[in-house]
Amino acid sequence: MPRLRLGVALLLPEPVAAQVDGLRLACDDGALERVPPHLTLVPPVNVRVDELPEALRVLRAAAASVRPFTLRLGPPSTFLPDTPTLHLAVGGRGEATSVLRRLRDGVFRPPLERPLTFGFVPHVTLSDDMAPERITASITALSGFVVEAGFDRIHLLQEQRHGDAHRRWVPIADAAFASPIVVGRGGVELDLAVTRLVDPEAVAFETGSWPDDEPQVPRSDAPPGCEQVVVTARRRSVVVGVARGWGGSGRSELRSLLVDPGQRGEGIARQLVSAFVHAAAGVEPSAG
Repeated sequence: MPRLRLGVALLLPEPVAAQVDGLRLACDDGALERVPPHLTLVPPVNVRVDELPEALRVLRAAAASVRPFTLRLGPPSTFLPDTPTLHLAVGGRGEATSVLRRLRDGVFRPPLERPLTFGFVPHVTLSDDMAPERITASITALSGFVVEAGFDRIHLLQEQRHGDAHRRWVPIADAAFASPIVVGRGGVELDLAVTRLVDPEAVAFETGSWPDDEPQVPRSDAPPGCEQVVVTARRRSVVVGVARGWGGSGRSELRSLLVDPGQRGEGIARQLVSAFVHAAAGVEPSAG
């Protein structure tokens, strides 16, 4: 059975992501081109392809248990003498750090759970292999770097090869920090998930082909200043419909709508469109 190399992280939002990447570039971070700036919740773990639906369920359940929060990143610190890393320390106001740990505990379970060499210490890596003297100098030089970053979703990433010898970590699914949308209570319930990415289960539903060892994420065709919006409908954890398009800057467009042929005429399309319109109207203009 093929296996996927997965990880779970909080991806830093803009403009903080660009600022942190600037520090990574200055610190000669060898992973700069291979992984976006992030805070790791689950380090790399090998998961069988047939366990991917359960991994996605764990991701959604953990995300639904918390609400958006803000963390303080910085100043720089290190894990010396254990490892030669330079990283941004992570803190927060009020209950932010306890919410972060609860979120991490929620995703750190099978099939995403794995043995660890060190306990969980939240941090944002700037360089994971730096000479000790450079680490000391960098901590002094960058001591004033402290920023706040707000998080409203979690990401599942996969290490993939893209036509060359280098492997890169690619986001393949996300889950928002919000209560699940459930319609039809008391009957055959319909769960609606609003995301920015088309997760592998939704891709398989649209294409009719379950991914093997490298699930691909359809590229967003959202115009500048807008974000992709995806609504996935599930019944008993099985995808029965997908709507996707984009929203932002006071406009939106529904680009595709697909419902399971065996469940058409049951109002699924209406629920998908309604959820899409509501979600697209709430998208803030993108910094990208």
